[in-house]
Amino acid sequence: MFQFENFDAFLTMAGHGPYVWAAYGLSLTIMVGLALVPLRRQRVLLADVRQRLQAQRQRGQN
Repeated sequence: MFQFENFDAFLTMAGHGPYVWAAYGLSLTIMVGLALVPLRRQRVLLADVRQRLQAQRQRGQN
């Protein structure tokens, strides 16, 4: 049922392993980046909005 004879053969994939694993690694890195970049941007934007609201409230009290 398993196509490879052992785990080492699975990793090397008849000489194609470096390409295959590099492609998986790059794909995973890109997907993680696509998930994390918007979250970081949202955090920065919310901090900016909080700072502006605080400045606006301080101007209103003076």
